[in-house]
This record gives sequence, structure tokens and C-alpha cells, in this order.
Amino acid sequence: MKFGKYLLEQQRPGWEAQYLDYKGLKDEIKAAAEDARKLDDPALSYSPRTTSLTVQRRAAQRDSAEERFFRKLEAEVHKINRFTQAQTRSVEQRLQKLQDRAALAEGAREKEGLLAEAKKIGDEFLALEKYVNLNYMGFHKILKKHDKMLPHTPCRQFYISHLHNQPWVQGNYSELMVILSGVFSQLRGDQLAEAQGGSAQAFNRSTTKYWVRTSDVSTVKRIIIENMPVFVFNKENYSGDAQLVNSVYFDNDSLELYHGRLDKKPGAIALRVRWYGPGEPRLCFIERKTHRESWKGEKSVKERFTLPEPKVVPYLEGEYTAEHFREDLRAKRQGKAEDDIAKAAKLFEEISQQIDAKQLKPFIRTQYMRSAFQMGHDRTVSFTLDTNLCMIKENPEGHPSCAIAGRWYRDPSLPIHRTEITRFPHAVLEIKLALPEGALPPEWVRELMDSGLVTEVHKSSKFIHGTAVLFPDMVQAVPYWIDDESIRASILASAADPRPMSANARDAVAISLQDNKPRRRLAAEPRHPLLGNAPSLRLMRANTMGGPVAPQGHQGGLLGLLGLGAPNDSVPQRLEPKTFLASERTFLSWMHMAITLGSIAAALLAFAASSKKSKSPMHTVSAYMVEIIALVLLPLAVLIVAYSLLVFVWRNSQIAMKQASYIDDRRGPLLLAGMVISALTAIFLVSCVDLWDAWAGSHSAGGGGGGGPNGLWEGLTGLANSSSSLSTPASVLPQALGLPLAHLGGTA
Repeated sequence: MKFGKYLLEQQRPGWEAQYLDYKGLKDEIKAAAEDARKLDDPALSYSPRTTSLTVQRRAAQRDSAEERFFRKLEAEVHKINRFTQAQTRSVEQRLQKLQDRAALAEGAREKEGLLAEAKKIGDEFLALEKYVNLNYMGFHKILKKHDKMLPHTPCRQFYISHLHNQPWVQGNYSELMVILSGVFSQLRGDQLAEAQGGSAQAFNRSTTKYWVRTSDVSTVKRIIIENMPVFVFNKENYSGDAQLVNSVYFDNDSLELYHGRLDKKPGAIALRVRWYGPGEPRLCFIERKTHRESWKGEKSVKERFTLPEPKVVPYLEGEYTAEHFREDLRAKRQGKAEDDIAKAAKLFEEISQQIDAKQLKPFIRTQYMRSAFQMGHDRTVSFTLDTNLCMIKENPEGHPSCAIAGRWYRDPSLPIHRTEITRFPHAVLEIKLALPEGALPPEWVRELMDSGLVTEVHKSSKFIHGTAVLFPDMVQAVPYWIDDESIRASILASAADPRPMSANARDAVAISLQDNKPRRRLAAEPRHPLLGNAPSLRLMRANTMGGPVAPQGHQGGLLGLLGLGAPNDSVPQRLEPKTFLASERTFLSWMHMAITLGSIAAALLAFAASSKKSKSPMHTVSAYMVEIIALVLLPLAVLIVAYSLLVFVWRNSQIAMKQASYIDDRRGPLLLAGMVISALTAIFLVSCVDLWDAWAGSHSAGGGGGGGPNGLWEGLTGLANSSSSLSTPASVLPQALGLPLAHLGGTA
């Protein structure tokens, strides 16, 4: 769909005049392109560095189409800015009034009406955000069209930078979300729960991580605050509804901690020093995360203790000992029991030993704005939403490392080169549940998980992602999400500079300038070592121009196995080792059935080949009964073997890639069951025909034994009497299988 038509369809009724005049700007570009075509291109492209105010130039125009385009473009920017500011002030005023009314509300009906009004205000804010995004996208589109149709006067790169700094683009209105959250909390009558202490150990805690598009962040926040308030840890550190978080991760030159966390090895650790708020750190949290296998009944652990910033370097260098730490804790005390001091000192010592033994040093930093949502200290259900996420090399390139400079984090005065930082394009949502055994999360949480606004990325890690992107030459393995198409551009932005142009390339550029042609991009594009020519993974669901989210595909059944099914966009999952064993057991079960059928069919064919065929003048089914049964069962056994092998290989590849959403085949077993039923039905019908021929032959030989049931019984009795006179062992198998004996050369 053309963007102009899409913009018209997405406009909110009543706001039509406030949107970008995309068609008018496009008409101005066409007029400017027509003017450029009429003029002499070499003269137009030549731009001297000096000018004269008295020199008359050919085709001089004081009001050219391109000048009108830029004037109109700037007018559209100011129009959208004025409207956005006016709407924001209106929403803010309505929220303030609603907050005052909510404080005085008493009756249930009145609170219900105020809740409906709060939701309406939330919808107004989301509509305003959609308005801003549509117009911002429109400016990108129209500037791209300008540079395409007027290549001699490109302006997109400059103007997008100018546009990005406009108040209506850069405005931070998260305070409105805090006020709206407070209104919802007040009207719900939230009671802040106390810390649960030791009782919380009876619950199973689980954390699931999701990626959220930047355009969907406000919608996700709105859904959460309708059911749960914003949780502010420290009002001094908060800006709006979020606070700045910095975490410095430690590792060694072999990236031992990175590879251990990536492979999820039992006992793999991650060490970091974290502080909250802007500016220089004051109080630091030394944290250790230890991975344990959940399928073994163990739980991963996160432990931490605090240190003042001046004591972090002495601690890392071993000068600040555990005994000093205990003395400081006892001096502060702050109600801590001796057991708590002993536990903290033990953790202090363990981390110190690991830093020394593994030769750990500051390696990479993650920085983001974190919004937290939970009901006081009740962590039964809680959320964290990280936005503006970036990862930075802690040891600057071309400058002394942290160890040489006597620091534990990067000197903030040093510039950051683009190869030293990677900016993650999505927000990261963590849903933390601490529910009783067998309990389900609240319905609204399940609806959020299935809404399409969030995409589950199992075991997503900021530390792993940043290390893989910024140190591609050092890592031996990378996380699966690196190949996702939605983060490809952000990874390429951190790639090293391309190689310098060769002499031939420079000559080509010079020739193109002499020919007055638009400058071509002959230099090599940046290429990141981790990325191929094209993305091979799509985690985020398709959402073109903000349209409806497309459902994920399902690649199952034989059609899916043969590549004829829908594409599989399932999210990689964490699989236990027993999943491989279960797949192998299923494969062996299918093989067991196939071998049984194949053995019976092969035995029947071997028996028929060694038998002597009946020389009866009648063309009866009995003469070929064994071959017919064998030829029905043998292809069926071959098909089952092929199917079981195909499914086993496909399923193991899906398990190895952690594509575990749909590894069950829903159509293949039904198809094989239908084939088995068809084969047995065919054997039954052939046996019925053979029985009828045998009865007819016996009746004819007996000289009119009568028809109907009595005649049939007499015929069967005659067959039984004749077969009882056989004494050869070879007659045992046909009798056991219910087969006629005519083809064995026996006498009836």
C-alpha cells in the first residue's frame, strides 16, 4: 500500500487537518523535478564556492518549486509541534482534575465511572502517540522521495537529524503515565503488601523475557498500569516512570563467563557491579548470578551485597578483605543479625576468590532506563520494562584500560566510538511470577502475553548480546537471536569501518564528479563478522506500517516437513535433555511397528516363493492370497520407516535450534493410521472373496451341497476335514493365518 493512502486511512476523525500534507509535499517535489529537467543539468549540478550579487544568471528564479517545498516542509513541522503540545497539555489537565476527583470518590458507581474516564484518557494519549509516529514516518518517506527525484540536492540526512531534535519527537511525557498509574491504583483501592520474608520460599519463581517494539511501549505500559501501579524504589533517582541503571559485567580474555552463560552450563556465573541513577556511582551493588538446571529441580540464584564506590577498586584488587567488610557491617549494623553479616561476608569472600582465580576484569557495560511495576513489596506478579538499552565496551579503544587507569568503570570523559557501543532497537519486558504450585497467572497477564505486542525471546541476555556484538573476534559461539532481522541494522551500526577505497575506486569517483553525475556509494558497506548476507530468523511478528499483527505460522504435519506448510516463526525455547530421549523413544516405537509388519510380509513372500502353486483351472484368489497380503503389508512398513526417519531428523533439528513451539506432528500419524486401516480392510475384503470362492468350489465338488448358510457351513466343514488329514509341518502356518491350502498342493 502506498504511504499516502495508508496515511489517509489511519487518520483519526476530527484531526484530518493536523496531519502532514503528504500529497501537497509530493506535488512540490514533482514540480521541482520538472523544473530540474527543463534546466541544463551540468549547470545545475555545478556549484561554485563564490558568488556575485550583480551577476545575472540564466533561468534565475526567486520562488522555485524546491524553495516552496522546504518552506512548506518547515511549516508542517511547526504545525504538528503546536498540535502535539496542545493535546499534551489537554491530557495533563484532564489527568490532574481526575486525580483530584479520585481522591474524593467514595461510591462504587462513582469509582467505576472515573475508571472509565481514566481509560478514555489513556486511549487519548495512545492516539496522540500514533499521530506523532504517523507524521514522523511521513517525514521520512517524503524526504526519501525528495532525494530520489532530486539526487543533485540531497537533504534527507541533514533534515532527519533536525527533525529528530524537535520537541514533538523528543518529548518525554512519562510523567503522565505515573499520574495515570496513581489514579488507577487509587480507584482500585490497592493495598500495598508487606515483604513476605521466608514464606516466599514456598513459591516457584519464574522470569520470562520479551522484546517490545518502541512503538508499542506506551500501549504495554497502559495495559500494565490499568492492573498494577508503577513501583518507585527511590524518588530521587527516578525521571518520570523510570530510573537509569548501569551494570558493569566482568569477564576474562577467554570470555569464560560469557560462554558459560551462553551454553547454560550448570554452575555458570555472571558477575556485575550495578548502580542506579544518573551521574557518578555512590552506592554499588556487587551481584552474582548462578545458573542451575531447573529440570533437575534446582533453582538459579541471584545474590548481592553493597559497597561504597571508593571501596570497589580495593575490593577488586584484594586490599579490602572480608574482615574489613565484617567490621564495617557491624559498625553500621542497621538491624542486621550476626547470621546475615556472616552470609554477606561469605558471599564477599566467594566472589573475591572467583575474581582472583578467573582473572576477571571490567568488560562490558549495559545501560538502560528501567520502569518497574508491582504491588508494593508483593512480588507475586511483577514487571520490569527496560528502554533506551545500549551496551558499551568498558575498556576504551586507544586509551588505557580500566586496570591500568586504576578504575573499575570507564572514564566518562572519554569519547565513545561507534564500534564501542551498540544500541538495542527494542525494549525488554520481564514478567516475574511467584505463584503457588499449579496456579495460573492472572487473566490479564495471559492476555498481554498473547496480545502480539510482546515477543518472547527465551533466555535473552543483555550481557550476552553486547559481548557478541562488540567482541565478534573473541567469541566462539553466539546467541540464536543474533540472526533476527529486526536487530540487524543496530548490529551493522557497530561494525568496523570498511576498508579504504582502492586507487581504481577513487578514480571512478573522480570521473563521476567530472561527468556531473550524482555521487555514487562506491565504498564498501560496513559488514559485521557475525552477520551473513541476509537475516535467517524472524522473532518479531510482521507489523507493516503499524498495521495489525500477523499470527505466527505453524509448520506441522507431512506438508510442513516437506516444506509445503506455513513458515515457522516459533520462538526459540529452552529444552531439557530428556526431550531428545523422548524423541528417540518415539522413533524406536515407530520402527518397532514397521519392522514387525515388514518381517511378516517378508516371511509370507519367502513362504509363497518356496510353495507350489495350485494348478486348479479356476482363477481363484486363493492361489495368490499370500502374495496379496505380503504386497499390502510390505509397502506399508516401508512408508512407516520413511515417515519415522523423516520426523526424527526434523524434530531433532528443531530441538537443536531450540524451535520447540511446534515439534509435534498432528497430521502424519492420522495419515498413517488411515493407511493401516485401509490395508487391513483390503486384506479383510480379499479374505472374504477367497472364502466365497472356497465355499463355491467346495459346494460344486460336493455335488449340490445346497446354498445359503447351511451350504456355506458344509463347505467350511469339508475344508476343515480335508485340512485335518494333512500331516506336513508346512500346513501349520497357512492354517494359523486362515489361508486356503489349495496352493500347497494338498487334496481337498
